[in-house]
Amino acid sequence: MVAGTPTAQSAAVRGRARRQREEELLVWPDLVFIEFIAATLFMLTFTLLSIAVNAPLQDQANPAHTPNPSKAPWYFLNLQELLLHMHPALAGVVVPTVALVALGAIPYYDNDNERQGEWLATPRAWTMVWIGTIVGFVGTLMLVIWDGQKHVVLWAQLTGKDVADWPEKLNWLRNARALQNDIAWPSSWEAVPLGSKILRTDLLGLPAIDLDVNIPAMIVEQMLPTGLMIGLPVLLSAVLWKLGIAKTRRDHMIVQFSGFISVFLTLTILGTFFRGLGMELFWFWEVSPAVS
Repeated sequence: MVAGTPTAQSAAVRGRARRQREEELLVWPDLVFIEFIAATLFMLTFTLLSIAVNAPLQDQANPAHTPNPSKAPWYFLNLQELLLHMHPALAGVVVPTVALVALGAIPYYDNDNERQGEWLATPRAWTMVWIGTIVGFVGTLMLVIWDGQKHVVLWAQLTGKDVADWPEKLNWLRNARALQNDIAWPSSWEAVPLGSKILRTDLLGLPAIDLDVNIPAMIVEQMLPTGLMIGLPVLLSAVLWKLGIAKTRRDHMIVQFSGFISVFLTLTILGTFFRGLGMELFWFWEVSPAVS
């Protein structure tokens, strides 16, 4: 071979290079033109909505007189809904962080190169989507109804008895807080002095930590929600695997992702339309407590 002479390529190599060039999309005009059309339609839709839907400004905000209920913007109502059911640090910091990390880890877990990027192209994809959506919706709704004690109200409506007549021996089933308040926990569990007994930072020459842990509150506000958020998705995947419905990693990721989106939307809808005065939960056939 003479130096400087181009290396001869086979017909297969030349054909593959030609196909790659034919499959390429240029930023201009292919991508930019589509983005421009999408932005134009988006702005036109917002303009038509602003003309057709009246959105008057309310009174000037007064920090001394907040509205009741005081709700976050709609895109944060799912997190505000979580704040009603668990410890604020868990709902506002830990859960969103873990959710984002878990979503980012999906491509590393589902690393199959076959039909990569086409989740709904697998044979059982839509089945996984529907299972995850329905289980996420029903499970979230049942847990919110339980923690809002609406099952007690339903029992009273079906039996014709007053809500106060709920069987006393079943009081601990009213909601999560009843687990903390209606069970005879040892009094020593309500203020375990970790700061003065276990975490003795004063022995290291540091300021002493004033930390008394309420174990019943920790069980209800942290351990129980964490166990449900981790245990129920794991149980769902285990059942689907055992039944032979979910067979691949992608199947499990589709059902988990669909369940996550379903839970996200369910919490947003509940926080938007079914929370009245004092963020009290009400049935869809009831008049909102916020309406006089």
